[in-house]
Formats: sequence, structure tokens, C-alpha cells
Amino acid sequence: MKPIDFKKTEKDLYQPKHTPSIIDVKEIVVIAIDGKGDPNTSAEYAAAIETLYGLSYAIKMGNKAILEYVVPPLEGLWQGNGVSISDKSNFVWTSFIRQPDFVTEAIFETAKKTLAKKKPSLDLTKARLEKIAEGLCVQVMHIGSYDNEPATIAAMEKYAIESGYAIDISEARRHHEIYLSDPRKVEPEKLKTIIRHPIIKK
Repeated sequence: MKPIDFKKTEKDLYQPKHTPSIIDVKEIVVIAIDGKGDPNTSAEYAAAIETLYGLSYAIKMGNKAILEYVVPPLEGLWQGNGVSISDKSNFVWTSFIRQPDFVTEAIFETAKKTLAKKKPSLDLTKARLEKIAEGLCVQVMHIGSYDNEPATIAAMEKYAIESGYAIDISEARRHHEIYLSDPRKVEPEKLKTIIRHPIIKK
């Protein structure tokens, strides 16, 4: 039996079209870490990503009897604090990886103990298990460099407004990216990133 792959079983969440669409995002379980700084240069960001993947694979390998699945892609919630997209040093972020619904605090704590033995240098106290529900959002598949996102975002938000919605970005509801490509292996112009913004009905 093939492992479950959320990117294939939940295509509305992980395989949107290249044209904008409206989606109601239900509650999911995630492991999340908060931080601040340029993701390209920040040691804090690099450590967070290593921790998220480490915990996710510890859970996957330790619970094969419950479910065989593919670890979902990395996601990020971003807040720029009013700075230009070219100035990433003040970015505030929450990075997270979705987990299967069976993952409990007990399973999470077991994974932390497993990872702590393998990589004692990681600060696992920054990671938390939580449930998030984004609700109504507009989303689109962006192809290309992260720095070229503004044009895609403008088209996406225009679609939402023309469809009778208002953009609802705040500290509680942030700019959301889902990374379907590994920037270490894929050329910038070929990167696939889902962009999602919260909306409300006018």
C-alpha cells in the first residue's frame, strides 16, 4: 500500500491552479516555530527548519504502525512590519509542517526526545504542536523567484476583490506560503510556491 500523500489527497490545498481561487481552509494539526529575520541569512530560521523536519520525520518513523504517509511540505506565515520585500531583516515568521490528525502531545513529546538524542544542539523548546484553521482565503500557485511574488499577489488580491471579498491580513491572519520546491535544487524561475491570503466577505 502506498503512503498517503496529502498533496495528492487534498489537491485543493496543495495543488491550486495558476489562476486565483477562493478556498475555505479547515483546521489542521501542525508543528510550528516562531522567529524573526531574513530567511536567507538567519541562523534562527535555518535551525527552525532543521527542527521542524527533524520532528516531522521522527513522528513519521515512530508511528508507521498507525499510518504510512509522506511528510507534507514546509509552510510559512509572514509579516513584513511595513518594510519592503527586499528588506527581509525585519520579517516576523512562523514556520510549520502539517502533521496527520493522529499526532497528539504525547506523540510530539516522544518525537522531541528521539530528536534530542540525535541532535542535542537543537533547541526543541521553541517547537510547539497546535491546531490552526485559516478559514476563507484566496490562493494561487506562484511560479518563479520569491522576490517576484508581488505581481502574483496583486493579481490574486484583485481577483478576491472583484469576487466580492476584502483582504483580511492582520497579526492574527498573515501572508501564507507553501513551498513545493526545494530552492537548493530548483532554479529560481522554476520554484513552485502556493501563496494564500486571508479574506472576508464584503
